[in-house]
Amino acid sequence: MRQEEAFGTESLLTIPVFSMQAPAIPPQNMLAHTGLVATNLAQKVETGPLEAGSKKTVLICETQPITAAGLRSLLQLSGDLEHLASVSTLEGANEVIRTRQPNLVILDKSLGIQAVLEWISQIKRGEYKGIELILWGVSITEAEALRFLQAGAKGIVRKTSDPETLMACLKAVAAGSSWMADSVFRESSRMERYSRSELTPREQQVMEQVEQGLKNKEIAKELGIRPGTVKIHLKHIFEKTGVRGRYGLALSVMKEKGVIEMSQPELARQ
Repeated sequence: MRQEEAFGTESLLTIPVFSMQAPAIPPQNMLAHTGLVATNLAQKVETGPLEAGSKKTVLICETQPITAAGLRSLLQLSGDLEHLASVSTLEGANEVIRTRQPNLVILDKSLGIQAVLEWISQIKRGEYKGIELILWGVSITEAEALRFLQAGAKGIVRKTSDPETLMACLKAVAAGSSWMADSVFRESSRMERYSRSELTPREQQVMEQVEQGLKNKEIAKELGIRPGTVKIHLKHIFEKTGVRGRYGLALSVMKEKGVIEMSQPELARQ
């Protein structure tokens, strides 16, 4: 798919297909070695405890039993988080939420993107909207991450992340923040090099509208300009920021506003 097509005519509610290279190490194998994980986590995790007396319960909704077992082992190492239950379907998650009301839910993207989006929206509209949701998967594109965040998810992390990153995500969400792994946001380093002052007032307006999920015709109507003019403004915004698509642009605005936290790249933590 050409990038012009991605930001020129598509709504943010339509997911383009991006090619993602599969990780060399299956995530279930990484999490299955719980002894090694325990050692590494004890030595390297520096996320800090939550407030005293604020231990949070976690529901795991994961399709792979071995991966779920690895997650349970990680949670056992945390004094702040407690494994409540593990299920493999959204229906099972509904039952646990209804009867036991966990604080956090880890959702497997492989349950189906549309099914998960609808489920998140349902939870956030219902009586259990206070439950915080973390979405994880082997591969997550910027477009998918944005849709999950807009639906109501508070955490986005890849299954290929290291244990410290996963625990940082869980603890940040448990503390009330929105959080996304830096590896999902491919433009992170480029965005650090631009200043919002480099954008014209109109370009800033367009960027704000993109963050809200509006497509080009809607932005044009909102700002009283032509759709073709919106495309020109987006082209200039992409050139100035170094971001290549509207999904990354929307995420960058959310990051700049502090709406979501970003994990630090692996090299930055070493």
